[in-house]
Amino acid sequence: MNAIVAKSTYKVFGKRPERGVARLRDGATRDELRKEGITAAVIDASFEVREGEIFVVMGLSGSGKSTLIRMVNGLLEPTAGELRVYGDDVVTMNHQQLRRMRREKVSMVFQHFALFPHHTVGENAAYGLRIQGIGRDEYERRAKEALRLVGLKGWEDSLPGQLSGGMRQRVGLARALAAGTNIMLMDEAFSALDPLIKREMQDQLVELQHKLGKTILFITHDLNEAMRLGDRIAMMRDGRIVQIGTAEQILNDPANDYVAQFVQDVDRTRVLTAGAVMTPPVALIGSGQGPRSVHKLMREHQTARLFVVNREKRLCGAVDEEAVVAAVASGAQSLEGIIDDQVVSVPEHTHLSELLAVSAGTPKALAVVDDDRRLVGVLARVTLLQALGQTNGAAHVNGVPRSAMEVSAR
Repeated sequence: MNAIVAKSTYKVFGKRPERGVARLRDGATRDELRKEGITAAVIDASFEVREGEIFVVMGLSGSGKSTLIRMVNGLLEPTAGELRVYGDDVVTMNHQQLRRMRREKVSMVFQHFALFPHHTVGENAAYGLRIQGIGRDEYERRAKEALRLVGLKGWEDSLPGQLSGGMRQRVGLARALAAGTNIMLMDEAFSALDPLIKREMQDQLVELQHKLGKTILFITHDLNEAMRLGDRIAMMRDGRIVQIGTAEQILNDPANDYVAQFVQDVDRTRVLTAGAVMTPPVALIGSGQGPRSVHKLMREHQTARLFVVNREKRLCGAVDEEAVVAAVASGAQSLEGIIDDQVVSVPEHTHLSELLAVSAGTPKALAVVDDDRRLVGVLARVTLLQALGQTNGAAHVNGVPRSAMEVSAR
């Protein structure tokens, strides 16, 4: 189920905003409207946030990303289009319905913490619950549990002024968790933090999301943060969403030159994973197959190594051509004794930066497995080196190699 759905959503400020929407639909540019005193903050935005994912909206200042998140929680009313939270249209909600949505479905984590300085950490974490009229025992219990989840157990009686910036942001995160909503909106939540603390908070957010299954709409201007956190990323420019995809999709196939230039300095080894660059296995064999049939498969596919899996396709090992040929020559009827069960395997979500040392330790291709140890691909050393050898710039624009575009441009 989709937690958030936007369809052709607009937000226009100024006199007669509906006229601004009509002009945009007729082809007027943002700059043309600005000369007429009309600001088009969000233009024809369509996207879906799946339940349980971290969906990152990435863009520079003025791209419309903060306006977009404020429409999701009802702080700003869309000028046109649809915007739904779990199927309920935010556009048509009255004030009472909006308050109920924020209380039951959507919580917000702000950039500058938004803590009450004279309230304790525990009181700040419990604030949203207390104003809902929830009993003291219940809101204190939920606040303590949320503070424990973010690593602030024992700080309940401290004041915000006694905490570091990272700890104060954790209090804001705890307040959103204590609310118990399925959706968390985070508007530049970590941008005010020092780089080391920011990375710790990013790690904690991913860990919490995996543990609790929250749906997170995260706004940032930091590309590395977007690539690190997002299950999917929406790139915004001048009020429009110009591309939606995974980090790998945006790196490898940017929609236009703007996106390509944006991602050209990204360290691909810390974004691309084994699953993104692996190749499918040419053939799989079971441990019950005979050496002759295995040797025939090797000749057909011109490979000197095949992986062995069980009926559920879980990795059991591998056999090499030399051992198979010897088994055939000896008249052996099974693979018993020649299966290498010490095959080096890596999870498909392993980043390329982590694979260098692993690959250096073995001349054989790496087996790539999923969380259930099912074989999903093969990563030969040459494939890894080719992936690492690509420039930091995006490889393609709309499916066309950048090198080809540069040649044609000359």
